[in-house]
Amino acid sequence: MAGSGGLGGGAGGSQGAGGGPGATLRAPRAPLLFAALVGVKKGGTRALLEFLRLHPDVRALGSEPHFFDRCYERGLAWYRSLMPRTLDGQITMEKTPSYFVTREAPRRIHGMSPATKLIVVVRNPVTRAISDYAQMLSKTPGLPSFGTLAFRRGLGPVDTAWSAVRIGLYAQHLDNWLRYFPLSRFLFVSGERLVSDPAGELGHVQDFLGLKRVVTDKHFYFNATKGFPCLKKAQGSGRPRCLGKSKGRPHPRVPEAMVQRLRAFYRPFNRKFYQMTGQDFGWD
Repeated sequence: MAGSGGLGGGAGGSQGAGGGPGATLRAPRAPLLFAALVGVKKGGTRALLEFLRLHPDVRALGSEPHFFDRCYERGLAWYRSLMPRTLDGQITMEKTPSYFVTREAPRRIHGMSPATKLIVVVRNPVTRAISDYAQMLSKTPGLPSFGTLAFRRGLGPVDTAWSAVRIGLYAQHLDNWLRYFPLSRFLFVSGERLVSDPAGELGHVQDFLGLKRVVTDKHFYFNATKGFPCLKKAQGSGRPRCLGKSKGRPHPRVPEAMVQRLRAFYRPFNRKFYQMTGQDFGWD
C-alpha cells in the first residue's frame, strides 16, 4: 500500500526499483495508503504485483502482511515497519487477497486512510474455485473430491460455506466495501485479460495509480507450457522470468455437469457484480 505522505516503512519484504544516487528517502509518516491489492485469491494478484514491480515508481512488499485481517492487533507501527522506503512520487503497495472477503478489512483500511486506491483482480468464479481447490489439493492430497466440497448431499445445493465457493460471490463482498469506499476508489482487473493481454491490463492499472505507462507489451512473452505470460526481463536480471511452479498448475478434472451447476449458481451474482462495477467480464 502507499500513502500520499507515504508509509515510509522499514526493511521488510521485497521492493521495487529504487531511486538514483543522492535521492532523499522519506522518513516514516502517518500510514496514508495509496494502493492495495485486496483480492481475489487465485485471481491473478501475484502476477499483477510482479508485473507492477517493473515500474520504477512502484515499491512493493513481496510477502502478504495480512495486517487488516489476521495481524491487526500488532498495530500500525508494526505494519509501517514492514514497508519499503519510498522516494517522493513513488507508490508503496501491498497485496493480501483475503482482504476482499474479510468483513472488517474495509472499515480498518478506511480508518487508516479513506484515500486508499483499491485494486481487485477478479476471475470467472467457477474457474477460480477449481483453481483454489487445485492449490488446496497440492497441499493436502487426501482432500475429498471437488464435488463433495462444492455441493451438499451429492449434487444437492451449492455449499456457500466452503471458502472456494464463497470467495466467488463478488457482489456480496463488494457491497460490504462500498459501505466505506466509493466506487471511484476501485479498479477491477480482469484475471482473464491479465493472461491474454497483460500489457493492456497493466496500462489501465498504471493509469488508475497516476503512473506513467512504463510497463508495456515489450516486457512480456507468452509461455505456452505454463499457459501464462512471463516477463522478458526480470527485475535486476537480464534473464526472462516466469512466476513460480505453483502458478499455472494443472486443474483437476471436474465433471461438466458440476461446472454447469456452478455456472448457473453464480450467474445472478455475476450479473449483480457487472451492474455494481459497470463492467461486463463475460463469464456468462
